[in-house]
Amino acid sequence: MPPQQAPYLKWHDNLTTVAATADGASVGISTDEVATLTANNTDLKAKARAAGDAEVASATAHQAYNQSLRQSRKDARQILGRAKKNKNFNPVVGEKLQAIGAEDTTDMTQESPTVTALVKAAGVVELDFDKKLADGVHFYSRRGTETTFSYLASETHAAYVDNRALLVAGQPEMREYKAVFFIGKSEIGLESDIVLATARP
Repeated sequence: MPPQQAPYLKWHDNLTTVAATADGASVGISTDEVATLTANNTDLKAKARAAGDAEVASATAHQAYNQSLRQSRKDARQILGRAKKNKNFNPVVGEKLQAIGAEDTTDMTQESPTVTALVKAAGVVELDFDKKLADGVHFYSRRGTETTFSYLASETHAAYVDNRALLVAGQPEMREYKAVFFIGKSEIGLESDIVLATARP
């Protein structure tokens, strides 16, 4: 039974199909059990489609938010820049506008996390990262025979410890990690470089 989602869906689809044939009946799979498998399979496919649609919608929403954030920062910087040059500008008004002091001009829509991995015993990989002006980072991972990255965790303070059990006990496995900043509930900026680590027993 495949542990990864996509291979499992294909596996369960095949199980459902074969269980409903003479081969399934020959090994004692009852009509009630076929009905259970069929109901599960239908629900799995529906939920998989919904999850896929949600991921697409989420990505689109994050992209729109990042564009809005970039434009709003640009406009606010220009407006305040003109206001500070006005003859009536003074420290009192500046404090009210929160326009006094050195400005951090880091554009988080163009920033990406820097991630490093430290391999430890028992399958543990420790991930260090910076978060600049963000609240934290979302980690994504791919390991073993997985073909796509999946969400791993959200972390606000370094370091994050990936202590998942090895896919095959006693055998080293290659793990890939990438991260992206988040502010509030929205991802922002660019993905980090992919970091490779060989988890070991």
